[in-house]
Amino acid sequence: MVRSAATDIEEASLDLIVVGAGINGAGVARDAAMRGLRVLLLDKGDIASGTTSWSTRLIHGGLRYLEHGEVSLVRESLRERERLFHIAPHLVRPLPMIIPVYEGQRRGPLMIRAGMIAYDLLSLDKSLDRHRMLSREETLRRVPGLRAEGLRGAALYYDAQVEYAERLVLENVLSAREHGARVHTYARVSRFIIEDGAVRGVEFTDLLGGGSRQRALSLLTLNVSGPWVDLLLGTLEHPPSRLLGGTKGSHIVVDDFPGAPRDALYVEAHEDGRPFFIIRWNGMYLIGTTDSRYDDDPDAVAADEREIAYLLRETNRVIPSARLTRRSVLYTYSGVRPLAYDERSVGGSITRRHFVHDHADRLEGFLSIVGGKLTTYRNLSEEAVDLVFKKLGRETPPCETAKLRLPGAQTDDFAAFGQRFKSDSGLNLSVAERLLRVYGTRAPDLLRLAAEGPDLLEVLSPLTGAIGAEILMSFRHELARTLADCLLRRTMLGLNGAVGLDAVEGAARIARKYLGWSIARAEDEVAAYRRYIERFHPRSLSAT
Repeated sequence: MVRSAATDIEEASLDLIVVGAGINGAGVARDAAMRGLRVLLLDKGDIASGTTSWSTRLIHGGLRYLEHGEVSLVRESLRERERLFHIAPHLVRPLPMIIPVYEGQRRGPLMIRAGMIAYDLLSLDKSLDRHRMLSREETLRRVPGLRAEGLRGAALYYDAQVEYAERLVLENVLSAREHGARVHTYARVSRFIIEDGAVRGVEFTDLLGGGSRQRALSLLTLNVSGPWVDLLLGTLEHPPSRLLGGTKGSHIVVDDFPGAPRDALYVEAHEDGRPFFIIRWNGMYLIGTTDSRYDDDPDAVAADEREIAYLLRETNRVIPSARLTRRSVLYTYSGVRPLAYDERSVGGSITRRHFVHDHADRLEGFLSIVGGKLTTYRNLSEEAVDLVFKKLGRETPPCETAKLRLPGAQTDDFAAFGQRFKSDSGLNLSVAERLLRVYGTRAPDLLRLAAEGPDLLEVLSPLTGAIGAEILMSFRHELARTLADCLLRRTMLGLNGAVGLDAVEGAARIARKYLGWSIARAEDEVAAYRRYIERFHPRSLSAT
């Protein structure tokens, strides 16, 4: 008799249920599974389909946090940045950053210089170069498109970029599964199972499985649902006080433009003094972010025209030759930062620290995580899992997540691996380089899948060089369940200049031919994808 997945879950003996498969939930699941805990990871959507996907995609030390005196957070961030260089070199790469200094701006040269010195002192163990102050002439040689009027010079320093933050989350989830964790996406928790003053598990709905309801019992439950933390707590009969004070951040994505910088720019906005970034990313430019209170539905968050106009104005001010217009915007994206609630603070002054909240005063066996940053997810996870072992009354095994590389980095020399793959794969150089950027040491797996048919080696998206085998990879080996999962959070095709519309029909054809999709399902998936990306205000949608 074949047992169903639902039966297995309902009869499983679990130590920990993690609700939320963003970067923090994925990190917790990986760490807990690696230390031998029996883990179930749930999310009401896909892996990395929330805040993680809508970040500025930086792995940074938090230079700005020094303004608010959060020295320990900066030190933690810099230390974690170095660890990510080690465990995910295919995804996390050094990024030169320039801070122009203008007359009359809020942050003058002395403040910038002091911040740079402090930044270097807090990262004595870093592998990146130290900062350098540039004269006005040096700055304009390095960034000739910068507004020259009032320019006094600039600071040049180094941080890091995670081009595809979604892949960082996914690889944590894949590692968690390799160590025994169970993962269910599109599983919306509808209620907590409470007995004798303790949370004993959850009841969830399989949103893609006909709406069936399932139960999972566990010794501990961890709410890591990001912007949905309070909404999930609201399902309790007696919910706790508000924990979350989220803020909205929006970005615009544009093509290369006149005067576009080679290095990333970290600029003080003229209108409100808030820093924003202009960063070369994914063959385009990423500009953002905004920062304002947001108390509405996190599922409905989208950039508004006011934010888009603000980012365009500020970019054109600092790079006069850009002349960006609303038509220049390829697409936008927006997310909610799951920050700790503080009615006295607004925007950038709200702490970026994370907090692990134990609900033991009301319910045993139940924890919530508020806050946190992409950069420090691994350390947050270690802290949370240490607490889990303490709550379970067990001896705490050592955490190995800072040492054990993620699945796409299984080599001692990634550069040498990459050279071998490019020379041996037989692929066009740009295609091979792309596969290494997305899949790392798992890139050869795509070639094995491509042996199933010659069309699987064909380029599916001229904008990116993606090949057909990537569609099979995402569904067979990377937990994709919908076409949106595949394009936006596996193959990364949905983040190209056409938001994946150049590849969506081809991807559906591959799924029909090799995954057994019916014509009806393929048509439904394509239509659902088009509806989903409307929130990005894509320029290309009106042209298809």
